[in-house]
Amino acid sequence: MTNNDILKKLRVALMLRDDQIVEILELVDFRISKSELGAFFRAEDHPNYMECGDQVLRNFLNGLVIHLRGTKENPKNPNDVLAKHKAEIPKKENTKDRPEFKASPKDAEKGRGDQSPSKSGLAAKKTKKKEFPKGNGKPSVVEKVVYKNGKNKK
Repeated sequence: MTNNDILKKLRVALMLRDDQIVEILELVDFRISKSELGAFFRAEDHPNYMECGDQVLRNFLNGLVIHLRGTKENPKNPNDVLAKHKAEIPKKENTKDRPEFKASPKDAEKGRGDQSPSKSGLAAKKTKKKEFPKGNGKPSVVEKVVYKNGKNKK
């Protein structure tokens, strides 16, 4: 597991945004830009991918300790900090207000998708696709192919 993988997993597990990670790194006087940080989270085959060095990860972990626990003079409760992170995440609209999707058939005969509706309902009223007669003058897209595999059949 690389340093990049560790950094990615910590970001997801602690629900951290890029700007929060930059602030955590500034707690230990380590300055990094958001674009440099974004390069660590890219896919390995991306042209702007950058390896996360040991120094960056070490400073992030030290800053994370200060961020979660606080200092000796000003201690914090880590659970409160994590709850604050969770509260800052914007909730998606209509997640709780929207009931689960249930297919409500408009017609009693269309109730189940695995059964075809009977001919007496709306299916009988539908017009069928017009088929062109064989001599309609349109060129055929698929031609007949004669396969010659070396066997003489008579």
